[in-house]
Amino acid sequence: MWLTDMEGNPRWAQHLLLFKLAVVFLTRIPVQIKQTVDDEMMNRITGYFALVGALIASLMALVLWGFSFVLPLELSVLLTMAFSLMLTGAFHEDGLADTADGFGGGWLQQQKLSIMKDSRVGTYGATALVISLLIRFQALLLIAQQSMQLVVFSLVVAHMLSRILAVSLIPSMPYVQSEGETKTKPVAKSLEDDSVVLLFLSAGVSFLFITLGLSLSLFDAVLIFLVLALVRFAFIRFTKQQIQGYTGDVLGAAQQVFEIVCYLLVIGLLGGLT
Repeated sequence: MWLTDMEGNPRWAQHLLLFKLAVVFLTRIPVQIKQTVDDEMMNRITGYFALVGALIASLMALVLWGFSFVLPLELSVLLTMAFSLMLTGAFHEDGLADTADGFGGGWLQQQKLSIMKDSRVGTYGATALVISLLIRFQALLLIAQQSMQLVVFSLVVAHMLSRILAVSLIPSMPYVQSEGETKTKPVAKSLEDDSVVLLFLSAGVSFLFITLGLSLSLFDAVLIFLVLALVRFAFIRFTKQQIQGYTGDVLGAAQQVFEIVCYLLVIGLLGGLT
């Protein structure tokens, strides 16, 4: 029975379908989905977000490695970042910009949510994007200058953990939307038990990458998780003060924040890579 579900379908086929759907949701990779997608499936695919993050990071590492043979490292990192934006369709960056505009430009909850729904990018959003991209560029460049192996593992850890932590916000805050809003971007509104299990397993894999791939001590690995937990607590508290809950844009902004924190922690724990 453990090989099949109650309807007799093989479980590996379900996992593959959900993973493919997660790839379609988070990237522009052409994957064909023949089944109709419903809200239940949207809630279940969140458990695979960390795996998609690992896929994105692996492709970025491959592109960086290839460019590094023919171009200066600075250009290689910049082109790799451009590749990642095309790969994901700037999915999380869009969430960061909308969240920054809403939180910075509105006074009341509904004002903030209305601004976040606007497709135009304002001053707060543009500033947040520029700062985010500059920090990630400089951080990845510093890590890549140390060794290619280090930047590969840093990318995988950051992209996995940032998505795990972003998804972990879902059960911690209520989902909110603008008054009278009937059509929204697809977003998970709950975490299924199997998604939680997959996220914990992904976190365990990230832990191994930190201790083995990044050659950090057990203490350093625990310290990374503690700092990320504190950032998560601060992010939740700040978001609740702003709009009393989360939206899809907020989850995208969270991924960007946690990814940056991961890079900064790697640099800090390795002595600034000097």
